[in-house]
Amino acid sequence: MVTAPAQTAPVPVVVRVLLDPEWAQTGLVREVRAGLEAVPRRLTPQWLYDERGSELFDRITRLPEYYPTRREREILERHAGDIAVASRATALVELGSGSSEKTRLLLDAFTARGALRWFVPVDVSESTLRRAAADVAAAYPGLAVEAVVADFTAHLDQLPHHGRRLVAFLGGTIGNFAPAARAEFLRAVAHGLEPGEGLLLGTDLVKSADRLIAAYDDSEGITEEFIRNALVVIDRELGATFDPAAFTYVPFWDAREQRMDLRLRSTRRQHVRVPGADLEFDLADGEELHVEISTKFMVDGVRAELDAAGFDVAEVFTDEAGDFALTLAARRA
Repeated sequence: MVTAPAQTAPVPVVVRVLLDPEWAQTGLVREVRAGLEAVPRRLTPQWLYDERGSELFDRITRLPEYYPTRREREILERHAGDIAVASRATALVELGSGSSEKTRLLLDAFTARGALRWFVPVDVSESTLRRAAADVAAAYPGLAVEAVVADFTAHLDQLPHHGRRLVAFLGGTIGNFAPAARAEFLRAVAHGLEPGEGLLLGTDLVKSADRLIAAYDDSEGITEEFIRNALVVIDRELGATFDPAAFTYVPFWDAREQRMDLRLRSTRRQHVRVPGADLEFDLADGEELHVEISTKFMVDGVRAELDAAGFDVAEVFTDEAGDFALTLAARRA
């Protein structure tokens, strides 16, 4: 009699919640107050990602003009196995994991190698994280999934210490950080790792201004709607009186800083009240709100920033067109 091979049962998902239940509301109030009292006035881009904003961003990633998601996926399809071998990791930690869709390529490569024991997705959205963690656990029986509901800019020192870790920070999200904040973040990642543990960092690379502007000013106007959604969120959550229709979208390439700068410009004088943040101020005709930046990098510049943070670069993987890079680095002893 032939006996069917035993099936490995999914390991129960563990979910750790590090965020205070009031984190989103108190964080929104604090950052809106600080940003709108600053000169120039600014908004924090993370508040773009409510349900509507997340839907819009998903549409952006599928636009023909918006290349980063496709290019990063191309690299993962081609080099995930190389990353698994070179990192020698037994635990994969993903910062800002969302649905963990692209991460499946890494998980496939690591599990095929037979060394991966833990997957630790980290995100601020508990509902999204629970769904994604359950899906991963079902798809990869025997893999321990420990999901962490956390703000990865504040809780790096509280991430699980399982096995030999590789921290994946994908999507070019590092480009949303200003230089000083970027350096501080990379140092914090290094500080949280043991010598030899790794970081896989996704960065969008410098290219022609025409291509960059097209990627952030698409013909369908979806990116404009996404950036304008920041005002919708503040109006809804804090009772603000912004009129989103009274702003124009201003995306431009800042060659000196090597970044796309995405702003909203008031088309008239406005008196704005934000009761939930105890704010009231005037916007001049033509005054701009700074909403988001997206820095583009040179490979040597990424290497220098990682070196300054305490990492040694092991390998750099790019797509065939040279649009995007995944840099694999190890914490220096």
